[in-house]
Amino acid sequence: MDTTPLDDLAARAHDTHVVVVGGGIAGLVAAFACAKVGIRVTVLEASGRLGGAIRTAEVGGMRADLGAEGYATRGGAVRALVEELGLIDAVVPTVPRAEWIAGLPGGSLPFPAATLRGIPENPWEQSVRRVIGWRGTWRAYVDRVRPPLTIGQERSLGKLVRTRMGELVLDRLVAPLSLGGFLIHPDEVDVEVAVPGLGAALTRTGSLAGAVSSLLDSARKNDNDSARKSDSARKSDNDSARKSDTAAGDRLEGIDGGMSRIVDALHERLRTLGADVRVNSPVAAVEAGTGGRWMLRLDATGVLSSAPSTIAAAGTDDAADTAAAGTIDAADIVILATGAEAAYKLLHEVVPSLEPTPITDLEVVTLVVSSADLAAAPARTAAYPVTGTAVAASVTDSTARWPWMLPDADTRVLKVTFGGRGVGPATAALEDRAAAALALAEASALLDVPLAATQLRASRRDRWAQPPPISALGRRDAAAAARTAIHAVPGLAVVGAWVAGTGLAQVVPDALAEAERVRRLTLWAGADERA
Repeated sequence: MDTTPLDDLAARAHDTHVVVVGGGIAGLVAAFACAKVGIRVTVLEASGRLGGAIRTAEVGGMRADLGAEGYATRGGAVRALVEELGLIDAVVPTVPRAEWIAGLPGGSLPFPAATLRGIPENPWEQSVRRVIGWRGTWRAYVDRVRPPLTIGQERSLGKLVRTRMGELVLDRLVAPLSLGGFLIHPDEVDVEVAVPGLGAALTRTGSLAGAVSSLLDSARKNDNDSARKSDSARKSDNDSARKSDTAAGDRLEGIDGGMSRIVDALHERLRTLGADVRVNSPVAAVEAGTGGRWMLRLDATGVLSSAPSTIAAAGTDDAADTAAAGTIDAADIVILATGAEAAYKLLHEVVPSLEPTPITDLEVVTLVVSSADLAAAPARTAAYPVTGTAVAASVTDSTARWPWMLPDADTRVLKVTFGGRGVGPATAALEDRAAAALALAEASALLDVPLAATQLRASRRDRWAQPPPISALGRRDAAAAARTAIHAVPGLAVVGAWVAGTGLAQVVPDALAEAERVRRLTLWAGADERA
């Protein structure tokens, strides 16, 4: 048990300077966790806004999330953060998922419900048979009579599905979901990361369909057990959570008014705690200084160290860009919270074993359309095309997912994604009008609803650089190796999607864990032990 006097701990925290490079959600969460215990924190964001992949803006009079629209409730870390920030009354559930598959020979169809990463529990079920046809159904049935695989024999999801159930299940169910929802082909997906326990269940049950059924049954049982809780237990557990009525184990929540409210609340808390939050402050170099401290060279001036000044901007597009002072005090600990490319650029000389992370370039075109036909069509929260049948990777209807966005019956906010692993965005070389026209045409085709240019109220385009999902083959080990290498250098830490995995449900708890490590080193370790 630690017996360090509280006054000594407070003094140690106050005398420690932590610099967070990157003002996305991971950096802000880590900064907040450090600032709460009295550590002096500076946040340096290269762009003119905070939030990273969380960005809310006005498009055609509609307030829309351009990046992350919500978060998975698994683990509870994001919900706990939202509650701590005083936003629990703004939490809203998504509507039940209504995903469709486009580009099928007979036209678009709803995605079958009883699947796991697109693998069907029962290939004879009508909704599955309609998608893969009789030939696909009979081929999938072979799975039941093939010898079971041993655990770990096949790690590639695509190869596993192809071997057990055939090409039609892979091409019409598993691949559209994987490429449209996760931007990665199933051949590159690690089975045990994407669907933990699937290999063991396959060995136990003797078939892939049996394995899926076993895992889905467990999820349903957990949901039923939760539903049977007493009213008082459910009140303390779930009232503020406002769980959505989605499929087993797949609950999503968002924030009324946009996810940038989380960014704004974090920013305000950091200001209240005395943190120095700066935008327009790109870091050009992180260099070892004297006494185990770190010097950060900013692009604007090339100056390594001087007195700090506090300049901050909110996370929404409503905030004006602000120019930050070009100098920064030396840091005792640097938390890298940038994207993978920037992290490699800043650290590869001080962490020689660090390897570059492959990045996928995406472009998302947000469309605001007025269409009575679209409003009257079957609900579709997302549509994913069969490979080779569309230019876009997916289209999502944000207004179908989040009821708080609906201003009237006919207005819809559609997000059309272009690009993917090894495939550049088809809109990359287009000017804005042409990009919007292509996005409108793709949305019309994928949603099976005619959409004319006269129905387009507004559009905007955003570019994103996305790391591979943690479920990509070898990605979890690569991320762990990168973090181990960075931790081996005293005074360095790292957070963000490229080491934690994409999605707030992975990024937030990872940032909290890394911040706890920094706090532990700051408060209970000597300067020579900070590693």
